[in-house]
Amino acid sequence: MLRAACDDTTMNAQLQWVLSLPNEQRQTFVRSWVNDMLTNAAPQDLVQAIACLLDDQVAEKAFEVIFQCQRVG
Repeated sequence: MLRAACDDTTMNAQLQWVLSLPNEQRQTFVRSWVNDMLTNAAPQDLVQAIACLLDDQVAEKAFEVIFQCQRVG
């Protein structure tokens, strides 16, 4: 997911928006997003990748990675 965000500026911007939310708002948004994906039978790997963003430390690191790749690219 992070590699795709580095290659796709739209996805990068969307993930930066989600990851820049305060922790509680990000977690609420991600839970809703995961529920929508499960309802729509999204690929399990994608659901799991998005669900990882519930963890504050994982979300912080993901933000660093996608912000850094935007600056490099």
